[in-house]
Amino acid sequence: MSNDTLTLYELNSLVRQTIEQALDREYWVEAELSECRESRGHCYMELVEKDPTSATPLARASAKCWRSQWLLVKPYFERATGQTLHEGMKVRLKVYAQFHEAFGFSWIVTDIDPNFTLGDMARKRQEIIRQLKAEGVFDLQKELQLPLFCQRIAVISSAGAAGYGDFVKQLSGNQHRLQFSARLFPATMQGEQVEQSIIDALNSIYQQLEQFDCVVIIRGGGGTADLSGFDTLSLAENVAQFPLPIITGIGHDRDESILDMVSFLRVKTPTAAAQVLIDHLAQVLQRIEQAEQRITTYARGQIDSQRTLLASLAIRIPTLFSLVRTREESLLDRHRQRMAVAAHRRIEKHAERLDAISYQLGTIIRQHLTQGRHRLELLEQRSRALDPQLILNRGYSITLMHGKAINKASQLKPGDEIETRLSEGTIKSVVK
Repeated sequence: MSNDTLTLYELNSLVRQTIEQALDREYWVEAELSECRESRGHCYMELVEKDPTSATPLARASAKCWRSQWLLVKPYFERATGQTLHEGMKVRLKVYAQFHEAFGFSWIVTDIDPNFTLGDMARKRQEIIRQLKAEGVFDLQKELQLPLFCQRIAVISSAGAAGYGDFVKQLSGNQHRLQFSARLFPATMQGEQVEQSIIDALNSIYQQLEQFDCVVIIRGGGGTADLSGFDTLSLAENVAQFPLPIITGIGHDRDESILDMVSFLRVKTPTAAAQVLIDHLAQVLQRIEQAEQRITTYARGQIDSQRTLLASLAIRIPTLFSLVRTREESLLDRHRQRMAVAAHRRIEKHAERLDAISYQLGTIIRQHLTQGRHRLELLEQRSRALDPQLILNRGYSITLMHGKAINKASQLKPGDEIETRLSEGTIKSVVK
């Protein structure tokens, strides 16, 4: 082997020595996390810097935070920001360079500046809020009202979350014994899937909208970190434009999330969300009871007033009845007299008419009888002229068979017995 040829290990050792000599201190670096994972207590990160205009990666690097340092850095960062390190987060890291002959180059993280991340988060939040207001949806939920009888609740929460159990227990055990119906729509409430999971749950509720009065989004029983999923534009737009009032009880004490801001009402805990619904329905019940009391009082007043009026009328009725009776009897007498006079006049009028009709009727009857008698005489003369006996007296005869006149010889056949009627007597013959 020539003197100018190195093994790979020798070359990497040279690189390590060069890096240690040239980059012999720690540096603060700003970058975006494209990946972040924990393994055996260590934290492994992939850093990226993107072009702000095109989001094209300009630089990439790997970074590590060893367990001994990570145990100190992680809780401090999460307490300060209310977030866990996750993909897409902007961070400011304190690092030093390390090159290992077998594993290559990496930046070793010794500290993380939470203030930088908070500033970037605040900037993103303000940008989302500005866009929601520009779209005119930021305050849409505030314009809604809880229905008077808000009892059918759609709950978005983790299926096994303690907060959901607390919510249901608070509703069912309320001191007023009010009845509620809570239906769970399971969703992921922590991690990268929060946004899409809640949106999917809202879509499921929307498909059966008429079955619910409001929506409650609750999260309980977990840590307060990793709440970035509630600060997204897409989720905020879905919540802001949802047609039912949405109550959030995510369970954290830091500044409101954007989800809290656009919702109908924000409370701190799931039990507080349940109490809001209980108090609302209790107020409705109180209004109903007060209305019932007012109606009862008014009805009793009206009954008492009418009883007094009836008692007063009961006293006045006999006197009024006597006066009315006298007046009506007098009126009846006048009517009776008028009716008698009118009836007498009508009878006289009709009697005169009947006399006139009777006189006319006699004349008409006599005329009809005379005419009828004359017609009968004419008919009698005609009937005498047509009497068959007169024809027989003039020498004619009539031939009969079985009582019927024979007009044609063809009507007879040999052996028929015929009868010939003459003016005086009859002759019976047999046809030969």
